[in-house]
Amino acid sequence: MKLNKFLTLFMALVLSVVLAACGGDDSKDNETSEGSTGTETNNEGSTSTSSEPKELNLVFMSEPPSLHPGLASDTTSSTAINNIFEGLMTMENGVPVEAAAESYEISDDLLTYTFNLRDSKWSNGDPVTANDFAFAWKWALTPENASEYASILYPIKGAEAYHSGTGSADDLGIKVVDDKTLEVTLEVPTPYFLELTAFKTFSPIHQATQEANANWYTEADTIVSNGAYTLTEWVHNGNLVFTKSENYWDKENVKIDTVNVAIVESEASQMNMFDAGEVDFLGTNYGSISLDAIDRLKSEGTLKVAEYSGVYWYKFNTTDKVTSNVNIRKALTLAIDRASLIANITKAEQQPALGYVPNSVDGFGDDEGYFKDADFEGAKEYLAKGLEELGLSDPSELEITVSHNTSEAHAAIAQFVQQGWTKELGIKVKLDNSEWQVYLDKLSSLDYQVGRLGWIADFNDAYTFLEMYNSAENGNNDTGWENAEYSDLLKQSVTETDPDKRTQIMLQAEAIMAEEVPVAPIYFYTNPYIVKDYVTGMEPDALGNISLKNVDINK
Repeated sequence: MKLNKFLTLFMALVLSVVLAACGGDDSKDNETSEGSTGTETNNEGSTSTSSEPKELNLVFMSEPPSLHPGLASDTTSSTAINNIFEGLMTMENGVPVEAAAESYEISDDLLTYTFNLRDSKWSNGDPVTANDFAFAWKWALTPENASEYASILYPIKGAEAYHSGTGSADDLGIKVVDDKTLEVTLEVPTPYFLELTAFKTFSPIHQATQEANANWYTEADTIVSNGAYTLTEWVHNGNLVFTKSENYWDKENVKIDTVNVAIVESEASQMNMFDAGEVDFLGTNYGSISLDAIDRLKSEGTLKVAEYSGVYWYKFNTTDKVTSNVNIRKALTLAIDRASLIANITKAEQQPALGYVPNSVDGFGDDEGYFKDADFEGAKEYLAKGLEELGLSDPSELEITVSHNTSEAHAAIAQFVQQGWTKELGIKVKLDNSEWQVYLDKLSSLDYQVGRLGWIADFNDAYTFLEMYNSAENGNNDTGWENAEYSDLLKQSVTETDPDKRTQIMLQAEAIMAEEVPVAPIYFYTNPYIVKDYVTGMEPDALGNISLKNVDINK
């Protein structure tokens, strides 16, 4: 998923989506209101419950670009969606567990999943039905709706054919048996399908709302959702307020009554707010820790660092006159001193990325990688070849623009890379920053040369890091690059049922990416975060998920 935050991501970076587009998320790659809490602590540290409503104060680094489950592709939007919508399953401690579905059965051939829904309601009081899921999935797969994440539904029988225009909606393996029963048939056994049903694109949509108002997801008072929280206030570019839903099936176990989320772009401002007690948590996916504060937080012992399955990378526009040259791309990729970047800039135990799939994924990261870190001599050799092919005689004739979304952290990383490329390669490097949504538009329209994004795993499998590049038409690609052999290998990986053989297929695909470098991997994320000691349940999992449903305050 594109990580913005991105900084959220970034700090994931620093934390990085991410992100991404996925790409950004790469996500890319944002005033909080203070509220009383529901408990009081005496001098001995014991906690007594009060009748006051509990409020949690958080931040986003940017305005969520879209709160439509079928359109969102970035981490900020996804974070909001995951708290106001609920899929058939949800992820807890890295494992899919029943959510809107009360139970499920899987056929012996692992191709048919039957989900039995709970007696749950939408925020407007209507019952949640199997048709709400079927409608949402078909909506995302309908080509005219331009869902960037439509391909995540491809494990469903007939999904890819329908989305590509060669199949019919009638052939989709999505069957509404009755209001409370949904039957899903897959193309091939997909071990991570239950995880997919917890992903935002698999969330239901209230059909009557969608059909009555195509822009229902753009304002708080028109959003109809089925999650633990409802969005009761949305001041665009100002703040959001999530309120515990009275119609949620498990409302008795939702502890926080109100979640105030301020949109604060500056990491320094976010850090000041946390220090002043105005914010209760900083880190993916709620804000980002200021790089300047990392050393202090380490010395205080308050910085926590969680595992995070994501990669921070620089994408290349392969349709641009300069960055279409593979030797130029290789030169730029090799001439990044990742170890120094981590040691001196990000400082949060990230790992240099010398491949595209994080080392935490089984079967990947077992060798030295595809690139040598800070290989300046190798970079100069590729640069010389690229300059000759471009008809240039001197590195100073080459100018590269690095684009990033507005963020102190992303700017610091870009400046580090800029200095390295200028010093070691002798080329001119300009930096260009834009507000998050504008930046995403630049990437998707290929209006850039080199652009940063973070990508956080959508599910625990290498495929999530490779699939977006299977076609230039993939909504999360953002590079214009495609390779027929690469695409074929990705298709093979979907149908291969032997785990070891499947891993080898994806390793072959990754090697093709490393040879043509449409993307320069920079580092694999960690998730540094800080949280007030009276807050519990805000420990992010390896995918950066934090369910506000499980958060509590004892203060």
